[in-house]
Amino acid sequence: MKTDSEKKSNRLTDDIDPSFLTLAGDVLTACQSYWIGVYRYTNEFMLPYWTALNAFQTTESDKLVRHHPIESLKDYLELFKFNLQVAEKGLISSLTGMNDYHTATATRAFNAMLNSIEKGKCEDFSAFMAKEAALLEKVVYTYPRAIRAIEPEYGFHFEDGGYHKIAETDRFTVYQVLPRNGAAVRANGKPILIIPPYVLGANILAFLPGENKSYAHAYANQGIPTYIRVIKDIDTTPAVQTLTGEDDVLDTRFFCERIKAIHGKSVTLNGFCQGGFIAVSGILSGELDGVVDAVITCVAPIDGTRSKALIEYMQHLPPRFRDLGYAVKDLPNGNRVVDGKVMSWVYKLKSMEKEAPVHTFYRDLMMFGRNGDIDFKISKTAAAINHWLIYDRNDLPEDITKMSFDSYTIPIGKDGTLPFNLFGRKLTFKRLKEKPMPYLICYGKEDDLVDQEAALAPLDFIKVEVTGFPKGHGAIATSWSNPQSAFALQKRFEDGSRGPVRFQLDLEEKKEKKE
Repeated sequence: MKTDSEKKSNRLTDDIDPSFLTLAGDVLTACQSYWIGVYRYTNEFMLPYWTALNAFQTTESDKLVRHHPIESLKDYLELFKFNLQVAEKGLISSLTGMNDYHTATATRAFNAMLNSIEKGKCEDFSAFMAKEAALLEKVVYTYPRAIRAIEPEYGFHFEDGGYHKIAETDRFTVYQVLPRNGAAVRANGKPILIIPPYVLGANILAFLPGENKSYAHAYANQGIPTYIRVIKDIDTTPAVQTLTGEDDVLDTRFFCERIKAIHGKSVTLNGFCQGGFIAVSGILSGELDGVVDAVITCVAPIDGTRSKALIEYMQHLPPRFRDLGYAVKDLPNGNRVVDGKVMSWVYKLKSMEKEAPVHTFYRDLMMFGRNGDIDFKISKTAAAINHWLIYDRNDLPEDITKMSFDSYTIPIGKDGTLPFNLFGRKLTFKRLKEKPMPYLICYGKEDDLVDQEAALAPLDFIKVEVTGFPKGHGAIATSWSNPQSAFALQKRFEDGSRGPVRFQLDLEEKKEKKE
């Protein structure tokens, strides 16, 4: 027999809507996921700050004794004002993102609550909360797992049999990229050597080979003898840590000589982003004469001072703090390198209205929740793009970074001379007037990292073939590397321009006719 108190307890339990217990659990799960998400996004954004702060303190400890206290005070006040401006952009974008998301969410929550009140049960509101909890879990937990899981399919995996190592120096290794579509490499074809950017590495140029989205394989799959120059690990290779512009050019010559000996033809040098800037600098030095007879640059900042957004950002920064030393760190062996995470962080600060951590958190929430279907599969492209942005930030040799830094602070001279020397020589586009070679510039029409004007700077001094691609900085290496895409790299386009793969194929055909 049950006692009266037991019967009363059972009646209370029976009166509780079971969905209420589920609702309580979902509320707790959603709250936990939300704050973990805010923490993770903020923490990831702020990690480079600690390295930058250490470099700032080291650099300023020297500058403080060389500047008058009043001058230092004035500079620090200007820096404080600059920081407030950046913080303001981040705050406004974060509040906008929060408002957009929570306004839409609150409307759905209110409707679900009214339905639950009308029915006398909290099923509708419980279902709403379950969906919100699932959405937060997808953004905070599932999405990062998908980004990590794409690693076996993303980028170069030189051990998988799809590449041949053909040469190396103390600083670089060069691999031949083999076709994945069954095409045969033309042994007597015109070879191409691809130069990746230093800061974000080579993997973006083999984005998703299995999905037919790979810049390097776009050449190789056409039977073109295709080679990629890959820098060795800077953390474990002192020769990379102390690498200079001259070292880069001499190693490139060594590789081009080896490739020319294999195929009997001079090499097309193809630089992507910063790699294009490095490639052009090497050609203008004269050290690549006789082994390089054509050049392609893709989204390359040849004159960084023409990148409007970054220059506007730099101009608001007090002159005292426009110093590469604020991104330099000392290694245990005494060598100095530039922290790649700090350098990429600068670009985030420049675009704070898009890159503020709370803003990006809400952007991802809206991206996954905009169709109301939280069960849709995370695309490999989205995962791979984020893998590139999160995990492919490399430290940089100080001398190489100084070359790029100069190009962003000192414009190309009116006579076409770059703002730095190599081998003690001036680097001028006049050389390509005296010794012309086929030259194709590809740029992104919506590129907000390397402005069109920065990529097309050589046009002021020499005749250059130009091809503009839709979308932004990485589109040429991702969307348009697919041979079935609207702007596939092997195509000729309606405006008469041609993709870089077509440019290389036409060069080969032209040389064959001459021979």
